[in-house]
Amino acid sequence: MLMLRTQKKVYKSLKMITHFTNCIAFLPSSVPRQSQAPQRFDLSRVSFTVRCFQIQSCVLSDKSELQQSSQLPTRFFVNPVSRGTRNQAQGALFDYLHSTRSFTFTDAEHISKNSPHFLSSLLSKIDDNERDVSKALTRYFRYNPINEFEPFFESLGLCPSEFEQFLPKKLMFLSDDGVMFENFNALCNYGVPRGKIGRVYKEAREVFRYESGVLVSKLRAYEDLGLRKGTVIKLVSSCPLLLVGGVDGEFASVVDKLKRLPVGCDWLGRDLSDSKTYSWGRILETMEFLEKMGCKEEKLSSLLKTYPALVIEGSGKKFCVLFGRLFKVGLQVNEIYMLFIDNPEMLSDKCVKNIRKTLDFLIAIRMETHFIRKILLSHMELIGSCSLQAPRTVCISLNVSQEELCQMLKKDPLRLFSFVSTTKKRKSKLLSEDARKYAEKTAFLVRLGYLENSDEMVKALKQFRGRGDQLQERFDCLVKAGLNHNTVAEIIRHAPIVLNLSKDVIEKKIHSLTELLGYPIESLVSFPAYLCYDLQRIHHRFSMYLWLRERDAARPMLSPSTILTCGDARFVKYFVNVHPEGPAVWESINQSST
Repeated sequence: MLMLRTQKKVYKSLKMITHFTNCIAFLPSSVPRQSQAPQRFDLSRVSFTVRCFQIQSCVLSDKSELQQSSQLPTRFFVNPVSRGTRNQAQGALFDYLHSTRSFTFTDAEHISKNSPHFLSSLLSKIDDNERDVSKALTRYFRYNPINEFEPFFESLGLCPSEFEQFLPKKLMFLSDDGVMFENFNALCNYGVPRGKIGRVYKEAREVFRYESGVLVSKLRAYEDLGLRKGTVIKLVSSCPLLLVGGVDGEFASVVDKLKRLPVGCDWLGRDLSDSKTYSWGRILETMEFLEKMGCKEEKLSSLLKTYPALVIEGSGKKFCVLFGRLFKVGLQVNEIYMLFIDNPEMLSDKCVKNIRKTLDFLIAIRMETHFIRKILLSHMELIGSCSLQAPRTVCISLNVSQEELCQMLKKDPLRLFSFVSTTKKRKSKLLSEDARKYAEKTAFLVRLGYLENSDEMVKALKQFRGRGDQLQERFDCLVKAGLNHNTVAEIIRHAPIVLNLSKDVIEKKIHSLTELLGYPIESLVSFPAYLCYDLQRIHHRFSMYLWLRERDAARPMLSPSTILTCGDARFVKYFVNVHPEGPAVWESINQSST
């Protein structure tokens, strides 16, 4: 009787083991599975104790249910995740992607560091009291394969609400969609920043279904128009639809028109924003309209260089709206053209806004159009430089009606400019302090291509330290190293802090990159933050990498960002411990600098 009960218990336990084995079959593994023929157990020979561990994912009956389980809503931490916890989670995700799923080092690192929402979701699935988060997540990955598309899409710059609609219904692993991943790699290898590829996927998904080689040929087709590679990258990031179908005809017409101008077609790449959309047809119409107004090659080039927003911002819509309003109040086409010629600054964002405010002010007090026309033709320079108060505010302060205010301005139009906003006056007073230093910095930034009074320029002015001539000296140092003016300007836009370094430090860091590693100076274009790293960190890690490279223990031309950006523990794991003599060499490198 006792033997019968024991056999029943063991048989029940073995059934649970069989079920556990079948569930494990669905987990990814590089080890080939054995034949799945049913096994027979000889109960008479069983004389061991069986322990069964219940795992949530193992109660699912098929792969589709397993996929759905990884997409179920999970609880998120109420308190912010600490930096240490986040780093452990990133490390565990990196190890899983790189070691278990065989992602490349670069892909695994980028995904693990740029998917914060996914990491929060993972952390919510382990015990809050776990001290070793890395081990807990490693154990979780062992029995719960993740939907790799979720962190992948998030690392491309898409938020969960945006990529939710793109998640495949029957796929969990990126390797299952080889076509998509091949086109993704084509964009990466061409130089498109990974964080910008999300917009390409969102607006032009067709691009990721192209056959092998098609996407590369489309990118080269735009280079064949006469554009530099850097300009094509900027265009693809801001206008993904250019990659759909053949070469965009309207865009090609814009490029042809720019080729005939001294400004050149690479002017496009300097001022495009990847956060906005553009209508090439409208941009072309704006340029043709300016030509009809009398802006020939030299003048049009000057306008585009000085005020790129005239054509770029809103695809020329602001200019068309301003022209329409001036025409509506009685100005003739030739009069508007002469205003543009005599006051080119009126095309800047600030002046356009002030002109529109002035028009609204005069129309609100019911001034006749011929008086408005007269004021515009006589005082356009003042109008563009002044931001007026609202008519109601002026009437209250003067204790007059709108009709009386209108009569006052007819008799003395210059009095209009005494109604300048008090906020603007206060700003002017602040800016007048240390005016020379501010003017030097502003002039330097304008030469780099920053729009005057733009948010980007204001941010840059706060970040730059030093006089205008010092900033220019540091800029020239990068140009003398072998980079062209436009490339250096692009580097400064991505990493303004570079110009806070002294000339000597910049030269030493460039020497380490080009002479010690043998990398081309153009490497700074894809990784401008290199110049911001500490010289000691650069020397130590480059020396270790060179030692490995000489012994064929590391890839020959690994990206500088991969060498420098990873944490100390990860660097030791992947660049020191990969060789038996590595730890000793690394220790000697560190001691030599102390």
